Amino acid sequence: MEKSLVPALLFCVLAYVYYKSTGKKNNNDVFASNLKASYDYIVVGAGSSGSVVASRLSEEPGNDVILLEAGGSDEDHPDIFTPSAVSRLLHTDADWDYYTLPQKHSCLGQKKQRSYWPRGRVMGGSGSLNWMAYVRGNRHDYDSWAAEGCDGWSYKDVLPYFVKSEDIQIDEFKNSKYHGKGGHQPVSRPTSTSMQKVYLDAGKDLGFDTIDCNGEDQIGFCWHQATIKNGERWSSYRSFVKPHLDRTNLHVVRNILTTKVIIKDKKAIGVECIRNGKKVKIFAKKEVILSAGAVNSPQILMLSGIGPNKHLDELGIPVVADLPVGENLQDHIMVHLAYNVNVSGVVTFSDLTSTLTALQYEYFRTGPLSATMLEAMAFVYNDLNKKKDTGKNSDIQLTTYSVHSITPSMREAIDFNYREDVAEKIFTAREDVRSITIWAVLLHPKSRGTIRLTSTDPFDYPEIDPHFLQHPDDVKMAIQMVRFVEKLVDTETLRSIGMNVNEMSPLYQLCNQHEFRSDVFWECYIRYFLLNFCHASSTCRMGAVDDKTAVVDPQLRVKGIYGLRVVDASVMRNLPSGNTHAPVTMIAEKAADLILQR
Repeated sequence: MEKSLVPALLFCVLAYVYYKSTGKKNNNDVFASNLKASYDYIVVGAGSSGSVVASRLSEEPGNDVILLEAGGSDEDHPDIFTPSAVSRLLHTDADWDYYTLPQKHSCLGQKKQRSYWPRGRVMGGSGSLNWMAYVRGNRHDYDSWAAEGCDGWSYKDVLPYFVKSEDIQIDEFKNSKYHGKGGHQPVSRPTSTSMQKVYLDAGKDLGFDTIDCNGEDQIGFCWHQATIKNGERWSSYRSFVKPHLDRTNLHVVRNILTTKVIIKDKKAIGVECIRNGKKVKIFAKKEVILSAGAVNSPQILMLSGIGPNKHLDELGIPVVADLPVGENLQDHIMVHLAYNVNVSGVVTFSDLTSTLTALQYEYFRTGPLSATMLEAMAFVYNDLNKKKDTGKNSDIQLTTYSVHSITPSMREAIDFNYREDVAEKIFTAREDVRSITIWAVLLHPKSRGTIRLTSTDPFDYPEIDPHFLQHPDDVKMAIQMVRFVEKLVDTETLRSIGMNVNEMSPLYQLCNQHEFRSDVFWECYIRYFLLNFCHASSTCRMGAVDDKTAVVDPQLRVKGIYGLRVVDASVMRNLPSGNTHAPVTMIAEKAADLILQR
């Protein structure tokens, strides 16, 4: 570098540091401290849905809105804004830190056969802990909702709400009718390694097109789209609420636990909460909106007397409305497979933790820390039909992860609740041999789980029982998706970078009593290493008024209770084909219009 450039470069760095230290507003100073006795709308949960609803309702100056969050400020956790720091947020006070009941048919490699369920307890909710994937799902997901009695929720009905919230940062999509410009939620295509094109080329080897998975049709391979802007995470709270904290009609309260809805004569009139160790009541002039998520919304409803008659009777809770709250729990299930490669594009633990990487991110918001290394996705039918639209939704999702992840140094960073003896066997890959991971996701499992109260104490965590792999078809489908991964790995493109479908990964040791790559081998592997994809849904299911499986009607109103709605992933009729953050944002956008009768 020429000497004359050094002072200029130093000046730029110092200017940037000054900007970083002075240009960031401390939003901790603007949270509401004094509560009023009543508000027009009470929104419980400042996550991906509640943040959108509260923001949209407060756009009307005549509405007085309060947003209640059990957790603290996102600014108390700087790692929230760093995309690749996801794992450092787990088991902190920003995480509810849930675990399921012991599973009978899966999770054999996990402590007590319990699946770890991270959920956000912080401003932004699970949108402050997730991997920032922006996936809307398949058009036939929503058409099936409408066909099953959810009037107004077809793809044609919901697409405008996806578009409304989005601020697309990807140049080639800015003129697409399937994407929005100028919305609150930034959507970008982060590129942190050279591996993305490799995965897409492998898809082409199998005959699949490279597409926009949030465009006209979902079937094919696509670049990863994410709620990342300028190298930082943008949760719904950051996108929809933070810019408007100065609204006099929007009151945001953190560290306040909502324990029940106050119901009088079949009408929701307010909520009971715990704040600073004291019980407080807040009353609603118009509506109470639960946006606490697929675990906490059913918990609050059941504590309020809304739920299955028999279950509430057993706990001595007076029944206000006998509804199937907590039933029909669904989640995507995932199997991860790791393969060695002979290229340098893959990120290692030392890459993530080096001083150079830290400086690159701190001053320029680029490099490995600026993205999650989720790089390409695929959505396919289980029979691998390559037609664009067969009239049904996709069955399998693949996500590629360009991080060498099963080394001893990554053991603490990747916490899936593995038993110690299992972790000692699988985190044994050489640090100097790079590998990539392919996450294979079953999009529409048939097994159904439950959320149940353990007591009448709102501080006691509910029982989460997803019944993973209880339905035998789920095992068969999971084996099929592994077979698809094998086909992909065996393409000319991936073989050319050293991937070998017959390679013996440390992950396989627990099933080596079976013939490698046989159906019984893969069944063993799936039962040991199956993971939830953190997309819990459908525990306050939407449906027609006369639908006995439904908790809310198509306007998201709790059946039989006036002035009470649920607006979050729990209302999904069934799981969409893909990650749930974007669909939850859409649901909240539509809910705001329903509430405002727009």
